[in-house]
Amino acid sequence: MSIHLLFLYLWLHPIGAHNLSRSMTPLCLKDEMSALLQFKERYEITNVSDDDPLTSPKTLSWKNDRDCCSWDGIKCDENTGHVIVLDLGSSFLNGSIDNNSTLFQLAHLEKLNLNDNHFHYSQIPSRVGDLLRLTHLDLSNSYFSGQVPTEIFKLTRLVYLNLCCNSDPCERLLEMKATDLRSLVQNLSSLEVLRLGLVQMSSEVPNTLANLSSLRSLKMRGCKLYGVFPSAIFHLPKLQFLVVSENNALTGSLPDFNSSSPLELLCLDSTSFSGELSSSIGILPSLGYLDATDCKFSGSIPASFANLSNLEYLGVTTNPLTAQSISSLSWVWKIKKLTILDLFHNNLYGEIPPSIRNLSHLAELHLVGNQLSGTILPQLMNLTQLGLLNLKQNKFYGEIPSSIHQLQNLQALALAKNDFSGTVELDNFVKLKHLELLQLSSNRLACRTSSVNAGLPRLQILGLASCNLREFPAFLQNQKDVNWLDLSDNNISGEVPFWVWNGTFKYMQYLNLSHNFLTGLDRYYPINPSIMYTIDLSHNMLKGPPPEAPPSILSYIVSNNRLTGELPPWICNLSSATVLDLSSNNLIGKLPICLGNISKSLVILNLKGNNFHGSIPEVLLRGTQLRVIDLSDNQLQGKLPRSLANCKMLEFINFANNSIVDTFPSWLGSLPELHVLILRSNKFHGAIERHKSSSAFLKLRILDLSINAFVGKLPMEFFQSWNAMKSKMGNFTYMHRNLKPKCYLDLTYYGDWDFSMIVAYKGLKLYYPKILEVFTIIDLSSNLFKGEIPDVIGDLKGLQGLNLSNNSFTGHIPPSLGNLTALESLDLSWNKLSGQIPRKLTELGFLSVLNMSYNNLTGSVPRGKQFDTFSNDSFEGNLGLCGEFIYRKCRDSRDTSKQPSTHKEDLGSPIELNWKIVLLGYGSGLVIGVVIGNAFIPWKHVWFKGNARLRQQPR
Repeated sequence: MSIHLLFLYLWLHPIGAHNLSRSMTPLCLKDEMSALLQFKERYEITNVSDDDPLTSPKTLSWKNDRDCCSWDGIKCDENTGHVIVLDLGSSFLNGSIDNNSTLFQLAHLEKLNLNDNHFHYSQIPSRVGDLLRLTHLDLSNSYFSGQVPTEIFKLTRLVYLNLCCNSDPCERLLEMKATDLRSLVQNLSSLEVLRLGLVQMSSEVPNTLANLSSLRSLKMRGCKLYGVFPSAIFHLPKLQFLVVSENNALTGSLPDFNSSSPLELLCLDSTSFSGELSSSIGILPSLGYLDATDCKFSGSIPASFANLSNLEYLGVTTNPLTAQSISSLSWVWKIKKLTILDLFHNNLYGEIPPSIRNLSHLAELHLVGNQLSGTILPQLMNLTQLGLLNLKQNKFYGEIPSSIHQLQNLQALALAKNDFSGTVELDNFVKLKHLELLQLSSNRLACRTSSVNAGLPRLQILGLASCNLREFPAFLQNQKDVNWLDLSDNNISGEVPFWVWNGTFKYMQYLNLSHNFLTGLDRYYPINPSIMYTIDLSHNMLKGPPPEAPPSILSYIVSNNRLTGELPPWICNLSSATVLDLSSNNLIGKLPICLGNISKSLVILNLKGNNFHGSIPEVLLRGTQLRVIDLSDNQLQGKLPRSLANCKMLEFINFANNSIVDTFPSWLGSLPELHVLILRSNKFHGAIERHKSSSAFLKLRILDLSINAFVGKLPMEFFQSWNAMKSKMGNFTYMHRNLKPKCYLDLTYYGDWDFSMIVAYKGLKLYYPKILEVFTIIDLSSNLFKGEIPDVIGDLKGLQGLNLSNNSFTGHIPPSLGNLTALESLDLSWNKLSGQIPRKLTELGFLSVLNMSYNNLTGSVPRGKQFDTFSNDSFEGNLGLCGEFIYRKCRDSRDTSKQPSTHKEDLGSPIELNWKIVLLGYGSGLVIGVVIGNAFIPWKHVWFKGNARLRQQPR
């Protein structure tokens, strides 16, 4: 009876039923509550921010006077009370974790989320494999490091696994062996989501991945994958998201897609995928994001992409696509939902068509690095949603329209490196209240500002290089948030005003005032000692001691000024410095031993062109990052520091024009990356000894030992391991290094470094501050070498310049030199060579400078190809020589060595120019003069060109 009454009561009083059900729900188990509270106590809660609503310090709500099932981030089983979900993502946890953690007492966990915390580079505890009920595991972005434990592969119920993005800015922290990747795929067969971005694998992608038929999301960005990507993965029936970006050695091609594919996002950027962009991409009904940036796709962009009605992002930047007019991409303007269009470096030419106005949702337009021309169309002003307009590095011309202010949502405007002209009133940009980035550098603009009070309240990045400025823009005094400022290559003179240093720019990180006419720094004090990364004051007229750099500095460039005094003591405090360039000043004194304190981080050390004296200290014992050391053109003495051999990343060494007394540094042959070694004009002596290793100087491309006192024969073994000189490189790119990765809009806060060198000719010094990767020379001139020229030099088929002049070489000229088919300059003058000139040398089709003067050569000068262009100057001082083009004619006019002239059919130089020699390279230098039409160009101008500076982007 009582039971019937109870049911009647519950039916009449549903609220009572609810309360009863609540009271019947089990409470959190005491042992699990205790485990959670112990877990909480191990971690500090740091850097709490209210800016992001998705982050919160969840463990702050964990109190032992409340049921733990009600705590933030906790969910319990309604029947048993066991904790089944622990979600501590973005909870500001700070501390380590190991196998002793009480977390692993929660044996009934089904979902564990620890993402976006800081676990102090702990290894992922192997005991995570004890949580056998887990279906979801998220350890992403939490500073875990080391090997991924194989115990994770026991979690066969997993449908969601995310280990992504455990990395520092400079290194990936997590690793997984190739065998482990295969085991993961084999054991975790129920996976629906697999995210392994930035986990170092160095592995091929296993074919068995295509067996994961439930997979919806596969993300493996930056995992060092290689080999051919299995095409079957593209056809997984449920796959919506596929990301294999930033795996440069990963190859593959796009398949023929099926219209039933649910693919929504496809990211192949920065891989080696090749072939044509499949036209079948156009039948993917759900595709909203396609990124094929920086791959090796060829052909053209298929017009079928017009059918991608849901496409919001299209990126095909930097592929070797066929050059095409932008008007041929008329289908692009029909994709109504497109919000980001990224066509960087795609060989596009022509003018932007008016139909671009149809992209009414467009928020970002990137057309950088093409050959586009014309003016900025009024139709662009109709794109009212546009937040970013990036037209850098094209051929746009005309004035920048004042109507640009109609783009009220514009946050970034990048027009640098075009041909825009006219006067730009910077005050006109004030109407763009959201503008954060403005780049007008390197056009033909005259930038003016009249109002001190005019300002852009959100401006952070301003590039006005080469804008014909005569003074510092007054409105900058009110731009408190500017952190990147480039006013280089202008006509600003006088002192840098005090307001630049007095706290106006409280967030300044990058300041480039180079290539002006600045004479001083008014009441200088280092800006923002905690966050200043780059200061470039090079190529001005600054006097006095070097301006002090803050301890936070990464790139300190004050070269080509009139600075005096010794290196100041604060140099020793630059423990984070990447670039230290005080070259071409009037600095004196000895190099301080404290340079060793900064060598661990230092990449570029350039102190050339000063008056430093004394010995070079052993400062580089920790120089693990050092790539360039240039101490040339000083008065340094003593020996080369043997600690240089510890700097395994060194690529460029230049100690030319000092008074160093030493023997040949064969011990530098162990440096695996060394490309350039210049020891010209010192007091090196003794014989050249071969390196004990058969792999010495493997990558050496430029060797200059001229004007020293080396003696003896050249050992054959000296040249045998120089593999970089044995092949011809086809890429006409300059030797340079990115000091740090580029970030937003190709912007750098650190700069790039261009390798440079000086060529000596007849006592003159010609400075060429860029060197092409293809350039390969050997200069051993003005020493005391003797004996025969080794035949093995003929194996260096990539060699373009060989200078053995002013020595005491004897014997015949090796016919093997005729194998140097890339050779452009050969100087054997002022030796004791004898015998005839080998006829094989006439096969050197690119030879434009030849000097064999003042030897003991005999016989007739052979005819053919380039040899027909050389005058008497190339052969004078050889009393036994005769020939048609020299002063002594052969007695037999039917010269048996005469070859049919093929001058008109000559293959030409690598840059396809007809060269007529007007100046020959005698003496110790390698300098050629050529006439192209009426223009006189010094030799190597095509190999070394550009502006002498640390390149700072963007302009």
